[in-house]
Amino acid sequence: MADAHGEARRIGDRIRQARVLQRRSQHDVAAALGYHQSKVSRLESGRGTEDIRVLRAIAQELNILPHELGLAPSQDVSAADQEADDMHRRTFLAASIAALAAPAGSSASHTALVQALLPGPGPAGTGGPQDTAVLYERVGSALRLFHTCQYTELERTLPSLIADLRLAVGDATDGETVSRLLATAYQTTTSLLLKQHDQGNAWLAVGRAMAEAERSGDPVVLASSVRVQAHVLVREKHATEAVTLVRHTADQLTGSYDRRSPKYLAAVGLLLLRGVTAASSRGDRAATKEFLTEAKEVSRYVTLDRPDAWATFSPTNVALHELSALVAFGDAGLALQAARPLMRRHIPVPERRAALWVEAARAYSQQGHLADGYQALRIAETCAAQDIRRPDVRNLVADMAARDRRRTLPELHHFSRQLGVPA
Repeated sequence: MADAHGEARRIGDRIRQARVLQRRSQHDVAAALGYHQSKVSRLESGRGTEDIRVLRAIAQELNILPHELGLAPSQDVSAADQEADDMHRRTFLAASIAALAAPAGSSASHTALVQALLPGPGPAGTGGPQDTAVLYERVGSALRLFHTCQYTELERTLPSLIADLRLAVGDATDGETVSRLLATAYQTTTSLLLKQHDQGNAWLAVGRAMAEAERSGDPVVLASSVRVQAHVLVREKHATEAVTLVRHTADQLTGSYDRRSPKYLAAVGLLLLRGVTAASSRGDRAATKEFLTEAKEVSRYVTLDRPDAWATFSPTNVALHELSALVAFGDAGLALQAARPLMRRHIPVPERRAALWVEAARAYSQQGHLADGYQALRIAETCAAQDIRRPDVRNLVADMAARDRRRTLPELHHFSRQLGVPA
């Protein structure tokens, strides 16, 4: 059911993406179809996706391929197809209702975070001042928690922060500024949920981020929201769509780097690096090289490489993504060549330091050098202990331990048991 709920969110995000790329408002699209603006808003939030006629109409209006909304091609639609589609959508609707609660076994803080993303009353806020400057500092603190891999504390912090920001959006005279802050909070939530492999609720968070980014009218915030949306797409095995989304958005933002602010450049650079991840995950070397080349050009004009920066982008970050792409392509030897100079470089952001050693461990594992891979993982653990306990890394450790059939590395098996993933 969580998968169906995530699919409904994906469809809503695809509709929003198509509309935003065409620079059309919800009101404009609704008027063209003879609907009220609220119907388009509901669709983009993942509600109402069981209505086949509306989905077909909006797909035609926004030039979305039917299969991207889970529909049969128009020319192939039979009565049986329509009935199957209707059953499919009813399943989505039922699942969406059932999935409003956090998955069984979730911690109280995770449940509170999911509830903060849902429509209607969420967790209580702090009851403290709603001054924009205070909210700005609180959002910055949440970002620092993410960059320093303090995920447990971040999960406890976000629900009340989101609650206070949602309340402030309606009350503040500078609503666009608060919308920017709320979009950033939702972006951070999306990234955290992806770290936890909770893709279903990540769709929910990124939909919120895109809506607030559009409301803010800030291209920097929009680029950041598109970046996390592309990340969700990649995680859900939609890398081609992610590459297209990044490319279309970047085309509107790249250029004139010598006249841009550091925050603008960091947002564009990070968006391009998400393109690197998406392209390399589908084995597209040409697109990967294209995104890397442009990201390197952006990095000539900005270096934001510290835990307290709102966006951590620098030449080091570009080099780390180039390393990650080499690992994705299976070029372990080249990856380790790229990693060695980075191992001697000071990397201030703990998440980035850990990423370097995790990618090195993947490269060593590809070569069959399990002992070296294990040592790299232990170094990564000293950089960011909580980052090593995310599902991606735990799966890597489990795989390495399973391949050590003769148990020549007892310390690797002990580490695997510590992480709760014995081979």
